[in-house]
Amino acid sequence: MMESCNEMIDGQDFRRMIDGAYRAFIREYEYINSLNVFPVPDGDTGTNMMLTMQTAARTLVSAPDTGIGPLSKRVADSAIMGARGNSGVILSQIFRGIARGLAGKQEATSSEIGKAFQYGILYAYRAVARPVEGTILTVAKGIAKGAHHAVRDNKPLVDILSEAIAAGREELKRTPELLPALKSAGVVDAGGQGLIAFLSGCAEGLSGECFSPESNFESTVVPSGYLPEGEQPSITHPYCTEFIIQPCSITLEDAKKLLIPCGESLVMAPGGDFLKVHIHSAHPGLVLEQALTWGTIHNIKIDNMADQHRHQVITHQAKKLEVISVASGDGIKKIMEELGAAAIIDGGQTMNPPVEQFVAAVHRGHAERYILLPNNKNIILAVAQAKKLLGDRLEMIATTNIPQGLAALTAFQEEASLEDNLARMQEAVNLVRSGSITQAVRDSLIDAEMVKAGSYIGVLAGKVVNHALTLGTALIDLTKKLVDAEASVVSVYYGEEVLLPEAQQIAHDLAETLPDVEIELYAGGQANYHFFVSVE
Repeated sequence: MMESCNEMIDGQDFRRMIDGAYRAFIREYEYINSLNVFPVPDGDTGTNMMLTMQTAARTLVSAPDTGIGPLSKRVADSAIMGARGNSGVILSQIFRGIARGLAGKQEATSSEIGKAFQYGILYAYRAVARPVEGTILTVAKGIAKGAHHAVRDNKPLVDILSEAIAAGREELKRTPELLPALKSAGVVDAGGQGLIAFLSGCAEGLSGECFSPESNFESTVVPSGYLPEGEQPSITHPYCTEFIIQPCSITLEDAKKLLIPCGESLVMAPGGDFLKVHIHSAHPGLVLEQALTWGTIHNIKIDNMADQHRHQVITHQAKKLEVISVASGDGIKKIMEELGAAAIIDGGQTMNPPVEQFVAAVHRGHAERYILLPNNKNIILAVAQAKKLLGDRLEMIATTNIPQGLAALTAFQEEASLEDNLARMQEAVNLVRSGSITQAVRDSLIDAEMVKAGSYIGVLAGKVVNHALTLGTALIDLTKKLVDAEASVVSVYYGEEVLLPEAQQIAHDLAETLPDVEIELYAGGQANYHFFVSVE
C-alpha cells in the first residue's frame, strides 16, 4: 500500500510557482506565437498569455498576504483584470479555479493543490461557450486526467505536476489530428503549448530550478488607452478613485491592508454601516473589483490626474447611453469618433487590450450604460469577462472586424433606447459584407494550393479566399467576391503600410474593374492590414 504524503505547500511556495510560470512565458512566448497556423499576423497567443501571467505575478511582489488561499485569490483577481485575448482569459479562469480550491487555507497539502489545479481546468473549460477539440481545452482535459491519477495516489506536488504535464503533452501531440489546419501546418495548438509552459514553469518555480530570465515587470509597454501616443503621464498612480461601500461588511483595518498595495494617498473614512474610500491608483478597476466583495458600491468617481496635470479642462455631460469601440490606426479612430464613439480603446490584431482596460473605461466614463464593440474575434472573451464584472452597465455587440464596427456605429442613435440600439446595430453588422488584405507571414497550404510567405492574401469571414503577388490584384479579386448585383458603394480603408498615391491608383483600377459601384477611399492607418473593404 502506498505511503501517505505529508508534504505541505505554503504561500512562499505558491509565490515561487507563479514567478516560475511567468519566467517560463518570458522564455517561450515567441515560440508559442510561432505556432499560430493562420497565415495572417495574429501570432500573439504567447504574448497574450505572457502578459496575463505578468499581471498575475506582479500582484505578488507587494502582496502582504502569507497564506496560500489569500495569495491565490489575489492572483486570480489580478489575472482576470489583466487578461488579454482569448488565451489570456482562459488562463485567468485557471487562476480563478485554483483560488476556489485553496479558499480559506494558509497552507495546503499536495493533494489539495492538485485538486485546486483541477478546479482551474474546469473553470477554463466553462469559459468557452463552444468548446472545440484540438485546442487548449483538449490539452486542459488531458492535464486534468493526469493530475487526477496523481492526486488519487497522494503523490508529492512535483510528481502531480509532472504527471499532469506528461498527460497534457500527450494530448498536445493529438491536436493536429483533431484540427486539419494544425495538421496542414505541421504544428500543435499554440494555446495548448502555452498551458504546458504554465505548468512547467510552476514546477520549475516550486523546485527552484528556473533557468529563464529574471522577472521584469517594467519591460512591457502598457497600451496607451485614451492618451495619445507619446503623452503618457509621469504620474505612477494617475487615477484618483473615490467611492462609498454601503452596507460594508469589512473592518477598516482589513480594508486598509487590502488596499495599501493597490496605490497611494489612501484615505478611509468609516461611518455607521458605510466606508468612504479615496485612493490614487494605476488600476481603478482592480480597486473597485476588490471593493465589490465588501458590499454595494455607490457614488463612484474616477478622475484622471494626468489630464489635470496637463491643465486640460473637459466638460462632460452625463448621457444615458454611449459606445466604446476598439480600434487601431489614426484614420479609423477618427472616423469612429465622427460616427459617435464616445471613447476609443487602442487595440486590434496582435494588440489585445486587457479586461481591466474595459472596466476602467466604463468606470471613468459619464454615461449610465455602454455598448462596447470589440471589432476583433480575439477580444470578445475579454469583453465578455468585463461584462461579468460590470453587469448591466455594459453590453457588447460581438463585432469581429473594423467594417462591422463602423456599420454598428453608423446605426447607433443616442436618443434611442438600449434595446432599440442593440437590435439596430446588430442588424447593421449582419448586413455588412467585408474583407481585408494582408500579407502571409509564412508559407501555407490553402485549399491544396501553396501560398508563399510575403504574398498578399484576401481574408473573408476568417478564411483566406485569394492570394496574389501584387497588392492591387489581391484587392480587386477580394472585392469581386464581396460585390453582388445589389451593391452600390465599396468603402476601402488603406493601412499604414500603403502610401496615398499607391492607394489612389489601386482605387482607380478598382473603379474601372467595377464601374457599376461607387468606390470610396479612406485613410485608415491600421497596422498589419493593407486594406479593409466593406460593401453596402
